[in-house]
Amino acid sequence: MEKLQMGRFKGYSLAHFRKDLLSGLIVGIVAIPLAMSFAIASGVKPEYGIYTTFIAGITISLFGGSKYQIGGPTGAFVPILLGIVLAYGYEDLLLAGLMAGLLLCLMGFFKLGSLIQFIPRPVTIGFTAGIAVIIFTGQIANFLGLTEIEKHENFIANMRELVMHLATINLYNVVIALICLTVILIMPRILPKIPGSLVGIIISTIVAIVFFAGQVPTIGTAYGAIPNTLPQFQLPDITWERIERLIGPAFVIAMLGGIESLLSAVVADGMTKTRHNSNKELVGQGLANIVTPLFGGIPATGAIARTATNIKSGATSPISGVVHGIFVLLVLLLFAPYASHIPLASMAPILMVVAWNMSERHHFMHILKLKSADSLVLIVTFLLTVFTSLTIAVEVGLVLALILFTKQMIDIPTIFKVLPDHSRKNEKMQPYVVNTMHDCPQISIYTMEGPLFFGAAQMFEQTILSTAEPKPNILILRMSKVPFMDTTGEAYFDNIVQEFKGTILVTGLSPRLQSAMKKSGLYDKIGKQYFFEHTGQAIDVALRYLDNTKCIGCQHFAFRECAQLTKGVVQWELPD
Repeated sequence: MEKLQMGRFKGYSLAHFRKDLLSGLIVGIVAIPLAMSFAIASGVKPEYGIYTTFIAGITISLFGGSKYQIGGPTGAFVPILLGIVLAYGYEDLLLAGLMAGLLLCLMGFFKLGSLIQFIPRPVTIGFTAGIAVIIFTGQIANFLGLTEIEKHENFIANMRELVMHLATINLYNVVIALICLTVILIMPRILPKIPGSLVGIIISTIVAIVFFAGQVPTIGTAYGAIPNTLPQFQLPDITWERIERLIGPAFVIAMLGGIESLLSAVVADGMTKTRHNSNKELVGQGLANIVTPLFGGIPATGAIARTATNIKSGATSPISGVVHGIFVLLVLLLFAPYASHIPLASMAPILMVVAWNMSERHHFMHILKLKSADSLVLIVTFLLTVFTSLTIAVEVGLVLALILFTKQMIDIPTIFKVLPDHSRKNEKMQPYVVNTMHDCPQISIYTMEGPLFFGAAQMFEQTILSTAEPKPNILILRMSKVPFMDTTGEAYFDNIVQEFKGTILVTGLSPRLQSAMKKSGLYDKIGKQYFFEHTGQAIDVALRYLDNTKCIGCQHFAFRECAQLTKGVVQWELPD
């Protein structure tokens, strides 16, 4: 591992460090308001978001599998963490985060990082859009300055709370929120290199202090002063009962953290034309989530927006992520007391903009307009994320996607009865050649395409056994386009071997499929001499198994040899 780590800094120079220093400072400035906002939205104190940013950020950069990944608290975690805090409390959230870190490490050690490619895009877009809705609506109360709002895990219950307390709206709060939102929206057009969220917080805070002192709730009035000291190490109370209670939440944190971090790493690869190590990235994320809770930090993962900012700012190595973490730590130690004056109304627009940007609205609408199976998966995942939980949404979304995919695979015609097309020079096997007047009564040839799995196996058997009328003497199965066969496919193949009263010849079998058939015993049951590399070889052998008396007078002329066979002038010698 040490060799691999050093490889990431090969050829590193002072010029590279200058670029990493600048990009790290820029990302650190972007990360500070987000860290506090995500922590508050997750139901914990803002300083815990700061702790997470510098501890997890440094750890992920040093031990992760992407050179450019920036880790920390993210918006995707907000509804998950808030739900855990409401159901179990902050102390249990720390233990759940630590357990999630262990799970992520195990996922990396067992090389499960590549499994990210098997999560359908409609599922990831669906739950991301659902999370964005939850985050956005969750900030309405702070934006409007509503009081006596009780937070719930259920979306409908939270919306009911907003409606019931609309009369408590604070107009001063709305003014501050609108000022911050306006600055955030116009800054990218005026000064694109300066983080709009930070400028928005500063300007709106100054306005609140000068004109609305004591009229709007602040971080200090809601959570107390932010300490400008290092977090204290504290080992959580680990009991078997707590582990059993929190294994579900820990699994959800690990899965979401793994998905988001690997998606972020893929985005970084696309921007830099590099390639990350997905399993190493999971281990790095795991280590970060093991260490961070020991110092009071909340779960962290790779942050797509901050990683993109890091790359655009000129980062060349993981050093930029380390610089970003150190900068956030220094800001905590030097300026933490001033953060207590930040109005909660200033934090709300930041999260609302984050939610809007992460909503994947363009991709969402594109998939929706397709009106396909993917559209159904998208809608179901989105609605379940909003109205139930992310766990249920992802589980149901994946199962639904699998069912619809299986149905599509079954519906695709993958078995064709074929004969050689004599009008072509290469006499390629084609299904359109077969008809009632042109079909050999003694030899049936079938081309199979696609996996012979549980969804298609029964159709495979029925097609072979039911359409082979009148019953032929020889069955040739062309299997060069069959990538694999599961145990269900194997069982139905075995049924064909037992039910077919004649000789079965198999062509084009891949080494992988041949090995599987040898292990199952099908290879020996059919017979080694009946496996061929090319269909032409199988046809040559099949012609020797014909009942020549049935060929006399036959007018089908399925093969070139039929012209002689129908006259009864050809006699074949059977192969050994």
